Amino acid sequence: MALAGRPRRSCLAVPGSSVKMLGKAQGLPADQVFLDLEDAVAPLAKPEARRNVVAALNEGDWAGKIRAVRVNDLTTPWTYRDVVDVVEGAGANLDCVMLPKVQNASHVEWLDLTLTQIERTLGLPVGGIGIEAQIENAAGLVNVDSIAAASPRVETIIFGPADFMASINMRSMVVGALIPDYPGDPYHYILMRLLMAARTYDKQAIDGPYLQIRDVDGFREAARRSAALGFDGKWVLHPGQIDAANEVYAPSQQDYDHAELILDAYEHYTSAAGGRRGAVMLGDEMIDEASRKMALVVAAKGRAAGLARTSSFVAPD
Repeated sequence: MALAGRPRRSCLAVPGSSVKMLGKAQGLPADQVFLDLEDAVAPLAKPEARRNVVAALNEGDWAGKIRAVRVNDLTTPWTYRDVVDVVEGAGANLDCVMLPKVQNASHVEWLDLTLTQIERTLGLPVGGIGIEAQIENAAGLVNVDSIAAASPRVETIIFGPADFMASINMRSMVVGALIPDYPGDPYHYILMRLLMAARTYDKQAIDGPYLQIRDVDGFREAARRSAALGFDGKWVLHPGQIDAANEVYAPSQQDYDHAELILDAYEHYTSAAGGRRGAVMLGDEMIDEASRKMALVVAAKGRAAGLARTSSFVAPD
């Protein structure tokens, strides 16, 4: 479901307490915008932020964007009111609820049940509002498989690096960048573990933020690492990061054209007209069923990003 669904190359965080930023976000080219009621909103500002978010969802122009709201985590006293107020107030204009600091499947099951009750009460399509599960501590990572499988509503598994680093006592104050004292990528295992769970249950995998918001080159470098693994997108905290995310998590024009060429060539050569062959040469490259599967991934990402083909397959005489 999620992998074939909407692109999330850039997922823009917007504080629910800022009416100005809620307005500005509507005109930015992010694939997804999530209106934040959690870390970006002070405790005393949360009731007003809920009202701001409901108004922005109902009155704003979010055309072409996935609309999500990040509620507070279930260890706080604010979560139930976040969900009830936002979904009752703007459920018809909401695509997903993001649940932070998910530690086990019961957190997702609670949100699923609550959303179902509200949808039924309001006459909204049951199951129409998705869930995005953010993994931000050791318990969440250990339980990520059951979290990903906890509800068909789950669309994404998201890495939350700052809280995760704190939860495991990682000795660094830099979020999103490598640690000079560590001879490798300290996040590689975490990212791969999240990715395996996401792919096992057909969810999208989203990398967390890069906090040095004016360092676009650093953002791009961090994004390339998770994109190379297969992640679908990354959080952006500043408009200046959006274009870089959209570029990094989409295939290049050359790779997209090549993927479409493989799909066309393989379809031809496996047909009766093409000789019913399962493995053939395409130029200097051998292609077979495994090539087709790899090409499907790249082609799907290119189509979702709006790329257009610049070459086509011509069957030999």
